[in-house]
Parts: sequence; structure tokens; C-alpha cells
Amino acid sequence: MSKQEDFVATVSHELRTPLTSIRGFAQTMLASWDKLNDEDKKKFIKIIEEQSNRLIGLVENILSVSSGASDKLVLKKVNLKQAIEPVIKVISQRYPDYSINFQLNPKLPEGILDNERFQQIVMNLLENACKYSPNASSVFITCDFSDKEGYFSLKIKDEGVGISLENKDRIFQKFSRIDSPLTRSVQGNGLGLYITKNLVEMMKGSISFENNSDKGTTFEVKLPLYNPEEQVCSAAY
Repeated sequence: MSKQEDFVATVSHELRTPLTSIRGFAQTMLASWDKLNDEDKKKFIKIIEEQSNRLIGLVENILSVSSGASDKLVLKKVNLKQAIEPVIKVISQRYPDYSINFQLNPKLPEGILDNERFQQIVMNLLENACKYSPNASSVFITCDFSDKEGYFSLKIKDEGVGISLENKDRIFQKFSRIDSPLTRSVQGNGLGLYITKNLVEMMKGSISFENNSDKGTTFEVKLPLYNPEEQVCSAAY
């Protein structure tokens, strides 16, 4: 099977799962509306909403992968606090039981970024931090910079199961997921970190991770503080 055929087969499988769930619960509600109590109706509608959000996220990730070769990155000065806070708000609504703590160096200068792509990076990392941590966990976001080294740093720390060294080289690969009791219970398609790494590298940055001494993992994104001569940077996946 070619890489393209493998990609299509994997995507088809990932799309079919939430679509089947949405159709099944919708059909049940239509056929048995009068027999269902209000609690069951709310439960089924909630499942449909969750699967719809999963489907939207999957489609967005697939579009990012398939169109990445022709996209262009428009760079401009971005206030990092104003870029990150709306993402935190969205994730907080999706994961209301989690505590998201945000600290930013008040002296942090504006970054030279593509704001939409930067927000996608933050969104992917924050969602992973919540998805792969126990319920009611805390997630910590810190943003700092180094004038000497010429970069700003975004760190996202979770309280999950951590990542074994044997999986270190796999986590940024397309459709790769770590196998553990927690990840097996969480729906995912293995595209988020692959896309995140490519977006970071498009902006001439780097991404790394390390296991925390107590529990969980910290991902760090470093992006340069510079004034590019050109305002457009070609993207290449």
C-alpha cells in the first residue's frame, strides 16, 4: 500500500467512527423521542455534540496536513498574551473540570508570528495536555523569553502519564499515538503533534518535551524574536 493509499485508509477510518456515532444516536432519538426521558435526551445530544467537535477537529487537522505544502505563513507582530488567552478560554469551555494556569513574563516583547498558526499550536498542545491527563488535573502555561539567545519560550506542563523514552521519536510522527491505559480511553487521530511540529518549524522554531520529575510532561516551543526581512515565509510539510 502506498503512503497516499495508507493516508486515505486511515482518514476514512477516523472519519467513519464519529459519523457512525452521530448517526446512531440521531436515529435513536428520532425513532424513540416520546419514549426517552429528558435526562437521556440530554445525554444523547451531548454525545452528538462531542462527536461533532471531534469530527471538526479531525477535518481541520486533515486540511492542515493536505494543504500544508501550498500554504504561506504571513508573519507580523503579535501580542502573545492577547493571542494565548482566547485559546485558554476555548479549552476551558471544552474541559471545565481542568484548572488552566497561565503565567507570562510582563516584559515579554511582541513575537513575529502568524497569529492564526500560533494559536493552532497552543490549541493542539493545550488540548493534548487536558486529554491525556486524569480528570480535574492542572495544566500550567508559562511564557518567557531570552534576549541573549533571541527566542521566546512557551511551556505547557501537564499531569499526565508521561512519555517513555522508547516513544520519544514517535510522538511527532503522523498518525502516531502512545499506547497506555489512559491514551486507550481517549479518542484521537495522531495528527495534532505532527501538525504542531511542522507549524513551529515553519516559523523557524523548535519543539521539545521532557517528563516532569513528579508526574506528567512539559512541552516547550521556542520561536525566534526577530524582524524578518520578508513578511512571508513559505510553508512545507
